[in-house]
Amino acid sequence: MPHKSQFQQLLTSPEPILALAPMQDVTDLPFWKVMTAYGGADLYYTEYFRVHATSNLEKWILESITKNPTGKPVIAQMIGNDIPSLVRTVRELQQYPIAAVDLNLGCPAPVVYRKCAGGGLLREPKRVDAILGALRDAISIKFTVKTRIGFDSPQVFDELLPIFARHSIDLLTVHGRTVQEMYRTEVHYDYIARAVQAVPCPVLANGNVYSARKAQEVLNLTSARGLMIGRGVIRNPWLFHQIRQHRRGEPLFVPTGHDVLQYLRTLYETVRPPDIAELAHVQKMKKYVNYIGLGIEPTGQFLHQIRRVSTEVDFFKICEEYLSHDRPMPLEPFNLGLKAGDVMAGEHC
Repeated sequence: MPHKSQFQQLLTSPEPILALAPMQDVTDLPFWKVMTAYGGADLYYTEYFRVHATSNLEKWILESITKNPTGKPVIAQMIGNDIPSLVRTVRELQQYPIAAVDLNLGCPAPVVYRKCAGGGLLREPKRVDAILGALRDAISIKFTVKTRIGFDSPQVFDELLPIFARHSIDLLTVHGRTVQEMYRTEVHYDYIARAVQAVPCPVLANGNVYSARKAQEVLNLTSARGLMIGRGVIRNPWLFHQIRQHRRGEPLFVPTGHDVLQYLRTLYETVRPPDIAELAHVQKMKKYVNYIGLGIEPTGQFLHQIRRVSTEVDFFKICEEYLSHDRPMPLEPFNLGLKAGDVMAGEHC
């Protein structure tokens, strides 16, 4: 199948793999369409399929696979801890055109880790070992894992790395923070570098890649096989393109205010579900603007104002106020001086 051979080519190519991070209720099928129009990733991960004793494959996530608009390989991500249910689910998923199945061991949302799923499993390395063993036996295609470096301490990472190495996974993505650090701290890239040395499979570095320069810095620091980017590419949809330009030694495209305004219009139209109420869609857009706003202006006023609108007219009135200009906008995140919870409102796995 083409998606499988494409993924194999990515794994063996000399160029770094650029993957779009899965973020629940954000990086859905319509958002993939937007990303593709702006240069796009090499590899796409679905939002996670919730797996438990009575679970079914969520239809809206499955559409990312069956209606994949990107022309690139798709990896189906799961979250859960019940081995029979996970095995049942991977057998179902392998009937669809996917390049691999991924297990989420990194989601830091309390609603997830309190159920001992996602990042919560990092508290139980022996359970991780058993799950990976069962899944590797059940998966006939490639098997990947996305993890953080621990739950409340990175000390457990030394116990996790041999487990990852033992189960013949095909790609490991490491977000260089613990679950409890959420997105608040600096990323511990040295732990990603340790993973690169410790496991036989390729490793993707994940965490706080916000520019082409930062991307190259992270690749140099970690020797990772590639990068997984979420928040950075939501804020700056040209980021994957800029990273490729930087790698080729070309001048980087830098958007203007009008370019960013057009991106917001494209995003608004493309991610709008049919028959959604105006207020509900404006609220949906605020999930994206929580990331985009950090690169628009340094005082926090844009975010403050946009979070209080309820109509499309008012939404774009504020956007136009800040973006109707031709000045260059690097879209790197300003430090707005807000509390972490304010800045990261709407954060997703």
